[in-house]
Formats: sequence, C-alpha cells, structure tokens
Amino acid sequence: MDGIVVDFHVHIFPPHVKADRSAYLARDLLFRSMYESPRARIATAEDLVASMDRAGVDISVAQGFAWTSQDLCRESNDYLLEAASRYPGRIVPFCTVQPAAGDAALRELERCVQGAPPARGLGEMRPELQGFGREDCGLWDDLARFCGQHGLILLMHASEPVGHGYPGKGGMKPTLIYQFLQRFPAWPTVLAHLGGGLPFYAAMPEVRAAMAQTYVDIAAWPLLYRPEIFAALAALGTMGRVLFGSDYPLQDQSLAVQRLREAPLAPEALAAVLGENAVRLLGLAHGG
Repeated sequence: MDGIVVDFHVHIFPPHVKADRSAYLARDLLFRSMYESPRARIATAEDLVASMDRAGVDISVAQGFAWTSQDLCRESNDYLLEAASRYPGRIVPFCTVQPAAGDAALRELERCVQGAPPARGLGEMRPELQGFGREDCGLWDDLARFCGQHGLILLMHASEPVGHGYPGKGGMKPTLIYQFLQRFPAWPTVLAHLGGGLPFYAAMPEVRAAMAQTYVDIAAWPLLYRPEIFAALAALGTMGRVLFGSDYPLQDQSLAVQRLREAPLAPEALAAVLGENAVRLLGLAHGG
C-alpha cells in the first residue's frame, strides 16, 4: 500500500443531472444555492475516474448530497452504488438520508449497506439542516445506532465561523459540531473542510476527548487557509487523523494533490494524509 492516494471527499451526479440541472434547482434549496451558477461544475463517475487517472489517485470516496427529500437521497444513492459497482476498488460510496424520514431513512440505509459493494459511510450530511440542534434532534439517535451496528462512518459538512462566505457554507460551526460529537462520542466521524476550525481547539483537553473518534478532511483547504495550518495540526499531534480530500470537481484533483505535496509536511506525514490514514479508517485490505 506504499504511496497510495485516497481522495476522501469527491462528489458525482448522474449524467442527466450534469446535462440539465434545472429540475433539481427547483426541487432543493441547498442544491440551488450551490449549483445555480452555470460555472458550478458537476461531474459524473466517468469524469471522476478520468480525473483520478490523470492525478494518480487510487481511490475516491464519493460523497452523497444532503437532499431535503428522501426520494432525492435514494435517487442519488442509486447512482453512487451503481458507480461503485462499475469501478470496484476505485470508487467507495457514501450515502445520504433525510433523518426526518424516520423509518424510511433507516430502510434506505439498510438497502445501501446491502449493495455490492456496500455503502461504507453516511455523508456528506448537513446536521444543522437535517434536524440536529432542534427539538427533533433525537432523529439522529437511530441513525447513530444503525451506523454503529454496521460500521458506517459519518462525514459531515463543517463551516468556519469567520472568514468569507461562499455558496453552501452553511451553519455547521464548531460550537454545534462540538455538541454533536459530545452526543455521539463513539461514532467514527469525519469533519469536512478541516472541521470548520474545531481541530485547532484540540489543545483543550475536553475538545481532544470529544474528538477521540474524529477525523478531518482537508477538502478545499487552499480556498480557506494558508499552508501554515499543517504545522499547527502537527504541533497538536493530530496528523494521524487528517485525510486528503479535493472536493472534486470544485477543485481539480491533480492540482489538489500537487498542492498537498508542496505543503510543509514531513514525508511520513504526507504519506499518512495522502492515503494511509484513510486506508486505516476504511479498513481496506491490501489491493483495496
């Protein structure tokens, strides 16, 4: 597994969504906020695999989209599972559900873990838009229990409380993330986009304890941070829980790999972030 490259955070959609996104813009507010601009790129599984070949990426973890509708979640899951079956060992599917759907969400998760290959996680979820933090946050308890029983990893979007705005930034900020991790301390969780900055509080013992089962991905980091973040993460002793992510097609995978290789990382830390940490988290056998 020496030199393996795992992109833990990519997005793909069916060809018909790429060809004409207009129907989906009308059906989902979050999708509209992120993809209304024709400059917002949409990629298919074929686009992704071609990009992986150019960039030298061995495995990509394809994240679902946090649709408001459970029907749209199911449609997206169908495509992710089908893409993973066509590109076994190269595309690892994560699925999404709408927690407010209750038993229907659990049935959908059951279906996804029975796929060939099965879904390996739940993501990219948006807890602040999907019930957590409200009176109905108990909806997440059944999801956490199911994921624990089936070894599913959660990947959630995270938002910086400061800095510039951008489409889809959202409100899953460190305070709310911390509350989530305290509620579900045993759920293996990946916080996208460097966790909205929460890892930089890991010098606080209570935060470090809450993040005991938590990883962060670095998706889109050049759009948010300077390279000094890696020295800060290393000083906090958290490099074993940092995952490479490009957020493709938002970022070109080749450029994302290049920028990480140019970052101030020791060789062993670079290898860990590029793929070894993800291999361990996903429990991949030799050869994928």
